[in-house]
Amino acid sequence: MTDPVPPVWFRLPPGFHDIGPRDRRALEEVAEALGGPAARAQLGPLMDALDELAGQPGQRLVHTSIGLHPDGPEAVSTSLFSLTVRPAGDAGPRIAVARAALAVAGSPLWNGSARRFVDLASHLPCAMVSGSVCVPGTDRGLFQARAVTVDPEGRHLLVLDLTSAATEHADAYTNILEAVTHTLGFHDPRPRPRPAGAGGTSRILEVLG
Repeated sequence: MTDPVPPVWFRLPPGFHDIGPRDRRALEEVAEALGGPAARAQLGPLMDALDELAGQPGQRLVHTSIGLHPDGPEAVSTSLFSLTVRPAGDAGPRIAVARAALAVAGSPLWNGSARRFVDLASHLPCAMVSGSVCVPGTDRGLFQARAVTVDPEGRHLLVLDLTSAATEHADAYTNILEAVTHTLGFHDPRPRPRPAGAGGTSRILEVLG
């Protein structure tokens, strides 16, 4: 993808930690310490999915994070968040978003999906699908929620995925991904540093502002 990726900002809730494919061994040790063999078994398919994302042509893997959340007194649920960017094509933003969201639901490994559009404050088109994905060679599946939107110029698709082996928490993970999607922005939200020598403002003005 030769077209530069647009700058994008978002917020993840507590419990998510930035990772990359090279962090697999360290994460397995953390999962073993926090949740034992069950957490490590959950982590394996997620890291496999991360390896697949990193190797897919035609898209840019922008961000990946692992979610580690307590699940009972001696267990932890793991999840993988990813943000990828790909060209939107010429079909128009709303059609491109719908096609990208439904593409995963068309896979023969996908079961029982829920599909809907999400109203963003930016008014950019956004579609979300969620369901379970069969893992080849195993008797268990993964839950996946996917949200797709576009940048303000309509040139890039932003694909947000949240995947977990803890399928019993499907509703919670769907809500997490939708909440993250609502934080997407294309302008740096951090306050700009005040120029040297600029006059200060009063506490009252700061509060009123």
